[in-house]
Amino acid sequence: MSASVLLMSMSVDGYVAGPNDRPDNPGGDDFMRLHEWYLQPDGSVGRPAGEPGSIWDEMHATGAVVAGRRTAEQVDYYGGEHHGVPLFVVSHEPPAVPYEQVHFARDVETAIAQAKEAAGDKDVLVHGAITARTALEAGVLDELQLSQVPVLFGSGLRLFDVLPRRIELEIARVIDTPQATHIRYRVKR
Repeated sequence: MSASVLLMSMSVDGYVAGPNDRPDNPGGDDFMRLHEWYLQPDGSVGRPAGEPGSIWDEMHATGAVVAGRRTAEQVDYYGGEHHGVPLFVVSHEPPAVPYEQVHFARDVETAIAQAKEAAGDKDVLVHGAITARTALEAGVLDELQLSQVPVLFGSGLRLFDVLPRRIELEIARVIDTPQATHIRYRVKR
């Protein structure tokens, strides 16, 4: 059975985007600091060496992606494909987009259900802080793969700023490196 899995890099103080996060500055100031763990020596994005490579492999083995509209718009809907799988975007008012593999749903429950159906037995990758919080609140987020980077941003967009209730997690895996501590959690139900 597929799982919905949030994949997110964050600062030690909980920020997933830096200050001044806006359409002309996606991710905010110094955003790539949170993603240096998978940058190649030449500065390009790619599979990291060693154990963190398994996180990259898992991300690229997912069968569908769910993202919020803000996240999807900031990355131009991943050019219509995120590693060749359908993208389901949560949006109350879907815009016209020129990409066949981009689908819209009015709520996160529907988006994740449709993504799981499309993914078959593969996992569903979840992107976006607001989408993640909404999915947790709705009880449809199954796992969290968080890469905690040793930096304090001090401001920006926090991943879990406000939740309506306590949510218990269990640790499924820890990969500790000098660039980040990667922790995979399962949501307890």
